[in-house]
Amino acid sequence: MAGGVSLNGLEALNFARLIDALQVVPKKIYLDSPDVVEDKFGIRVCLFSKRTMTVNKTSSLSNPIIGAQEAIKLISEHKSDIKYPVVSGASIIAKVVRDDEIDRIAEEVGFDVGTGYPSDSKTINAIKKNLDDKKLGVYLRNMWKTMEIIRQRRMDDFI
Repeated sequence: MAGGVSLNGLEALNFARLIDALQVVPKKIYLDSPDVVEDKFGIRVCLFSKRTMTVNKTSSLSNPIIGAQEAIKLISEHKSDIKYPVVSGASIIAKVVRDDEIDRIAEEVGFDVGTGYPSDSKTINAIKKNLDDKKLGVYLRNMWKTMEIIRQRRMDDFI
């Protein structure tokens, strides 16, 4: 993110990479848009992708290098996990995988890191207490607003 790419931009880029890597091209793909402007996220995915897609019933976006191909219908909606069971299922799987990864990180660094969310006081306290721990440092998003606040408060303690 230090290069000016947002988290939503990184997510769109990786969605596009996954779509491009598909061996069997689906007719329809559902995305849970992190952007409340649903078309914006879908269009970002299309711009990063080599495939031809339509976004939420808008006109086709295609990569001129690839040429004409049947467009994938890209459904990009904010909070689509509420509306589409397939997205709900994927969301549950993603949360379980994330929880397992947090457990693995805690085991690696040797202390409880909480949930990893900025609203979790256990996470915030673990970061504050172990801010200089190199094992933890590789997992911290340094461009995270929460990290900025933690570092600022730490500086305030020295003043």
